[in-house]
Amino acid sequence: MFDNYYGLSGKPFQLTPDPDFYFATATHRKAQSYLGYGLAQGEGFIVITGEVGAGKSTLVAHMIANVDPAQMRVAQVVTSKLDEAEIIHVVAQAFGLDIAGHDKASALGAIESHLNAEANAGRNCLLVVDEAQNLSVSALEELRMLSNFQQGNQPLLQTLLLGQPEFRTTLQTHPELEQLRQRVIASHHLGPMEREELEPYLTHRLQHVGWDGNPAFDQRVFLEMYEASGGIPRKVNQIANRVLLLGAVEQRSRIDALMLQSVLKEMQGESVHAETGSAAAKPVAEKPVEPDAPAEVEAVAEQATKPTAPFAPSFDPQFFEDLLAERDAQIAELQQAMVELSEQREQADANAVQPEIQVLQEQIAKLQASGAEQEQTIRHTLTMLIEWIEGDWDQSKAA
Repeated sequence: MFDNYYGLSGKPFQLTPDPDFYFATATHRKAQSYLGYGLAQGEGFIVITGEVGAGKSTLVAHMIANVDPAQMRVAQVVTSKLDEAEIIHVVAQAFGLDIAGHDKASALGAIESHLNAEANAGRNCLLVVDEAQNLSVSALEELRMLSNFQQGNQPLLQTLLLGQPEFRTTLQTHPELEQLRQRVIASHHLGPMEREELEPYLTHRLQHVGWDGNPAFDQRVFLEMYEASGGIPRKVNQIANRVLLLGAVEQRSRIDALMLQSVLKEMQGESVHAETGSAAAKPVAEKPVEPDAPAEVEAVAEQATKPTAPFAPSFDPQFFEDLLAERDAQIAELQQAMVELSEQREQADANAVQPEIQVLQEQIAKLQASGAEQEQTIRHTLTMLIEWIEGDWDQSKAA
């Protein structure tokens, strides 16, 4: 919708990888260097990891778009939970091989024959495995075994593994992957873009679809968009899409910080709604809160001070009446105990020795301190509870 309103020739912030929109941030340039070095070696494994949406797939799409098909044949695999037998058949399919017997031995034989044929034609073969964190250790070992295929002393297959950060951890620490680790010749972890790269990133993508400066952007938008996205390209794209959509709906020629905050608040509300909706699908038996000891009262107070998702609380006056009654009962009990101890002290003045009097005085002092502390804790807890519930109650009524 907004692309038509602003006269753009396409969608500048689509979420699917498109090499035409590739933007070389500092971390992407470094990854490109490692890729170039690794591909020049023609063997082993290259590993690129990064957060979801960091731009791994776009980086590889850009690389493949610039590969000479006469020099290199590239096969791509996007993995799910695959075991060692399944990964072999998936690799065969990626190279366009039809395995008649559907058994592992036949698949391995067909892959080796295909790799030899490509080598004879003067082409290297690269296998790109995306979402590598989904692979089992045994499947990764099978990929390592494929790297053993050689023609003379020339390796027939090179593999590029793309994965999320947990894959990097698995690869670095799992004891059964030592041989695979030894065959990694280049590795890079894609980080977020730098703060100063966000504005050039946005303008690069907009200019690619014919942006002529309409809409314009306040400088504060770039700063706040970076904070909201953490510099992750896909998150930037999500926010930019929504902001431009709002601009088209409101017929704005300039995107300002208030519009961005409106979008961010809306997106946050959608996220909270999704989380609360998921929680509502799992009914939990409610248990009434009946604090009968200071520790439980303090636990309630601690919970009340924690940030929670917005909701409309039910205001129950009886709860506060019960809590006040409980407090009064505790105070009365303490007062009675102090009276009894005072009487014991008076009797001790006449009959007991001095050490016993001192013990009684210490007990009285402790009880008095305990009573004051409990009184203060309960009052503080009640104040926080009342302010918290009344505040959320007023917000729910205003909503």
